[in-house]
Amino acid sequence: MKVSTIHNNKLLSFIKRYYSNIFTMPTRVCFVFLCLALSLTACVFILLFHRNLGKSGLRVSCLGLGTWVTFGSQISDEMAENLMTIAYENGVNLFDTAEVYASGRSDRQQLKRSSFVITTKIYWGGQAETERGLSRKHIIEGLRGSLSRLQLDYVDIVFANRNDVNSPMEEIVRAMTFVINQGMAMYWGTSRWSAMEIMEAYSVARQFNLIPPVCEQAEYHYFQRDKVEVQLPELYHKIGVGAMTWSPLACGLITGKYSDGVPECSRAAMKGYQWLKERVNSEEGRRQLAKIKELHLLADRLACTAAQLAIAWCLRSEGVSSVLLGVSNTDQLLENLGILSQMTPQTVAEIDALLGNKPHSKKESRA
Repeated sequence: MKVSTIHNNKLLSFIKRYYSNIFTMPTRVCFVFLCLALSLTACVFILLFHRNLGKSGLRVSCLGLGTWVTFGSQISDEMAENLMTIAYENGVNLFDTAEVYASGRSDRQQLKRSSFVITTKIYWGGQAETERGLSRKHIIEGLRGSLSRLQLDYVDIVFANRNDVNSPMEEIVRAMTFVINQGMAMYWGTSRWSAMEIMEAYSVARQFNLIPPVCEQAEYHYFQRDKVEVQLPELYHKIGVGAMTWSPLACGLITGKYSDGVPECSRAAMKGYQWLKERVNSEEGRRQLAKIKELHLLADRLACTAAQLAIAWCLRSEGVSSVLLGVSNTDQLLENLGILSQMTPQTVAEIDALLGNKPHSKKESRA
């Protein structure tokens, strides 16, 4: 059954009155836009919860808008603006940018500052040796460059976009502490760092009374699970580092668009994405596509789309503060903003059995 949108102000007013006690609680829910599927098995809502980023006090929407590929390269500036407006109007307050995405063009949108959480990443900035990495020089200059393009005084979170073996950890942590103390950022986090590297940064921060990272950005989807499900929950409990995950649809693989080959307009057909095309056409890729077909049948049974099921599956993981969406049109955005209301233990178990790749924690291994 197709999800139908209810444009009924009286219904929305009733829901807000009925759940008014929820809005006064710390875990209040942002009822921005309501979608119902008349089904006995499941409902789909655009119903964005806000969660703390790790154990910090920063509240972020459970879904954020990423700009990894699409902004500035795959879509027009006008479409990018439309996507950000629609996302914001539907409760998204988290927008993820970086100095390298689309050659620096993805982080130049004008926003009402006080109501958004804006991030940027530092590592790949330019061709010169001093324009990349995590030296003190590049962290400070790279962040200034991002702020100039954003036309902002500060970002909420600056991420170290992979670790830099050529920069001492103390230099990285001191530089991140400096940009926060200077008011250029509110928090800092890591992206694609190992658990050991994050722990080292935390230890250095504690040793020298500096500011530790609050979040790790990690790839997470049906076929990439170990780090987010085993390693990061341990860090969350030990040092309060949360998870902001990206690629919930495995670069579009989970949507089923590659089931019959690589479409001309798809990401795998774009210049610089030969690795994705090879992955789709590999033996492992074919095995994954076979499992995706079964997941589509499960999604049909739950009266949702495969994308909605995959995103809800990501959100159920402990310690995940927000899932970043990558979209190229408004239809994709509105579909992905729909949240499956019944990600039950039975549904999770069925998905685990179908995938056959559930990672085991150290505790489970000892048992």
